[in-house]
This record gives sequence, C-alpha cells and structure tokens, in this order.
Amino acid sequence: MTTTAFARVRHSTPAHHAFLLLRTAFTVAPVAFGLDKFFNLLTDWPGYLAPWIDGLVPGTAQQAMYAVGVIEIAAGLLVALRPRWGALVVAAWLAGIIVNLLILGSYYDVALRDFGLLAGALALARLATPPRP
Repeated sequence: MTTTAFARVRHSTPAHHAFLLLRTAFTVAPVAFGLDKFFNLLTDWPGYLAPWIDGLVPGTAQQAMYAVGVIEIAAGLLVALRPRWGALVVAAWLAGIIVNLLILGSYYDVALRDFGLLAGALALARLATPPRP
C-alpha cells in the first residue's frame, strides 16, 4: 500500500472524523464565545463572574470579561493550530469556569454542561496524541 493510500485509509476512520468534529467545535466555540464577551449579545457575561473573583481582578467585571474573551479566542486558535495542547488549555479553562460557577451557586446546570465540554476537550487531546511506535 502506498503512503498516500495509507493516509487516505487512516483519515477515513471514525476516530479521525471524531477528531475533526471536536477540533472544529473547540476552535469555533471558544472564538465565538470569546468575541461575545465584548458585545454581550448571548448573555450578560459579567453576571457569571463570582464576586470574589471580581474582587481579585482589577477593574470592573466587564473589563474582566474582556480579558476572558481574549483568553478564549487565543485558546480556540491554539486548538486550531496545535489541537493536542490547545485542547488541554481549553480543558483547564473549563475547569476554572466550573469552579467559578459552583462558587456562584446558581448555575449548576451550566457547570454540568461545562463538565461535559471538559470531557470532550480531554477526548480531543487524546485523539490528537500521535500513536506510539
């Protein structure tokens, strides 16, 4: 089997399709949500910031959301360019969001959803890991 034929077979596997789906989702979603931190079209993002975290960071809650937006955009772009490492960054970021939401005490449903996203990000990191010889 030629190298090209091998690559075609390898890239037609369900695992590769799952990798592409997760890579796309974890690129687009963080970038989209990160951009929305500047416009608050989807929700009032500062309302999701735990007061004690707001007290730790300088400026207003909205200014903190601007920083969050930049980090989320960067994380999404990292997933696009280096999915193995970007997925781990996104997973860690989601863990922080989950802790923040649990501390807020009124967004348990969103925290549970983000836990599912964290599991998906870890699956992407695993799928992006090259096989050992």
